[in-house]
Amino acid sequence: MLAPSLIRAELPAPLDPRWSRLPGLDVDGHTVTLAPDYWFRFESQSWTLCDWQGVHDDLLPVSETSGQALEQIVLDYIRDNGRATTDAAEVLMTAWKVYAYLFRDELLPVEGLERIGPDELEMLRQAATLMSVNKIEMSGHIANIGPAWFFGAVVPVVFDVDDETAQALDEAYHGAWFDERRRIESVKAHAALGGRLVHGCQSVPNQSGGAVAPYGADVEVFRRELAAMRPGLLDAIRRP
Repeated sequence: MLAPSLIRAELPAPLDPRWSRLPGLDVDGHTVTLAPDYWFRFESQSWTLCDWQGVHDDLLPVSETSGQALEQIVLDYIRDNGRATTDAAEVLMTAWKVYAYLFRDELLPVEGLERIGPDELEMLRQAATLMSVNKIEMSGHIANIGPAWFFGAVVPVVFDVDDETAQALDEAYHGAWFDERRRIESVKAHAALGGRLVHGCQSVPNQSGGAVAPYGADVEVFRRELAAMRPGLLDAIRRP
């Protein structure tokens, strides 16, 4: 494991100060600081980004056609516009914009997710932003993983919600929030973070979280690694 320097970002809006309950994570208004002991594993300080404004203006309005699938359009966009960065703060800033769009309040209410309101969407926005600095390599190897990966287990610790609400949040993130229209939005919006959203869960939400992975990443390797790490890391998150 590398010993990353402090990661500090100034976000457009403040995070809940209770995120500071997690070891190595400090929140002071708009300022988020990740210390080395935040990470369960940290092996890479390089990410791929596309400018969010460009994604918003040029990619979000695009529709797939009978000759070109949405995922291919997005992959081509990332190839043409993606760039590498070692600035984790820039990743967090970009992620904030992505998830402010995907989990926006005006999409409420959602039938079948009556427990999801503005407060719960705020939790999802904040957790997903912190999840953005996790990383999966093309090989499927999980290079970076911190507590926010397992947001279904983290939100009760941070936000003092009950298990039923945590389950609803996990279900929303797992896919119930994304009907086909919003799934299409999600695929396009995640181009700003250089890839596609890969869930750790299988057929049901089970607090396995997920991350943004590059197109072509070996998902089977990813799932095997996550399955091996998951029980111990969940215990570490829940430990008083």
